[in-house]
Amino acid sequence: MARRTQLTPDERRMLDLARFARLATVSPSGAPHVVPVCPVLDGDRVIIASEDNIKVRNLRAEPRAALVFDDSPEDWLRIAMVMVQGSVEIVTAEDPRWLEWRQMLYAKYPQYQPLAEIEEASVMLVLSIEGLASYDPGGG
Repeated sequence: MARRTQLTPDERRMLDLARFARLATVSPSGAPHVVPVCPVLDGDRVIIASEDNIKVRNLRAEPRAALVFDDSPEDWLRIAMVMVQGSVEIVTAEDPRWLEWRQMLYAKYPQYQPLAEIEEASVMLVLSIEGLASYDPGGG
């Protein structure tokens, strides 16, 4: 079976509406590291703002990552999940795309500006989708 790399319209809608996702990276010693993030979709790339922290250091050593978007209500027939996998590019504020992505994040998450401003020392983590899987037993 070929590895899927294109989001379906339903998967794209789920990623667009998701408020949080879980980013999985691996440390240089091989230890897994999973953290919640606030991503935004830009075409077939997922954008995450970050300070220079453990996840960024992990991605500098090993740029492959996975990101899980899920909706897990108590009614298990309504559970839905999309996992994307790919390589992450670390983009600094010197790159002209950085400002565009910051504006996209501010538009999706108005809480950013008053509570956690994305400063120019922050980086953008740009995950290019190289594989994906989804689960929706209730059919959406």
